[in-house]
Parts: sequence; structure tokens; C-alpha cells
Amino acid sequence: QVHLEESGGGLVQAGGSLRLSCTASGDIFKVNDIAWYRQAPENERDLVATIARDGSTNYADSVKGRFTISRDNAKNMLYLQMNSLAPEDTATYYCNADVQVNRSYGFNYWGQGTQVTVSS
Repeated sequence: QVHLEESGGGLVQAGGSLRLSCTASGDIFKVNDIAWYRQAPENERDLVATIARDGSTNYADSVKGRFTISRDNAKNMLYLQMNSLAPEDTATYYCNADVQVNRSYGFNYWGQGTQVTVSS
């Protein structure tokens, strides 16, 4: 079993910053691509940013220049530094990871989410 746990969410004023973390634990051989998604009430879950194992990144246009995704492969951790937050960033943020449990098999996992609320 693999478990993803997010942390770092909270309430922040517009213009402020938050840093989200995601810890992967369990029967992990290797963590491959990892991503942050977010979902606001009554909206679909949208991709925020992705990072490959080699460190290459992609961002949604709405967060480019404000959010930075990073990872620590040795610790199986994922981060999302969020700056210049705006009310429209309010959502539940989810960690998603492609995890190899051995050399042959891999699965996709989701965390439970962490709430980010940005007040105007």
C-alpha cells in the first residue's frame, strides 16, 4: 500500500503565500511523475502543476509565475510554493503520484487533499 498525505493548507489573505507538502509513504520502489491538482466547490478537478522525476515541470497558465513545484526524491516528498495568492486560488489541493511498487508494477495514487482558502 502507498499513502499520500498533503499538508500546509490554510487561510491566507490575497497576496500572501503558502507552501504545500505531500509525503509519499508505504511500499515504494520509485516515485515517477507527481502532480498537484485542485478542485473548487462545484468545479472539476484541475491540474495545477506536474514534475517528472528528472525535475522537468509544467504549469497551468493560471499559476505560471506564481507557483513553483519541486520534489525531494530521496524523501519521496513533493512541494508547491504558492505566492501572490488570489481568491480564485481557493480550492482543495490534491497530490497525485505515479508510484512503482516494484520494478514491474506501478499505480496512480491520490492524497486526501488540503484546503487552501484565500480571502480578499
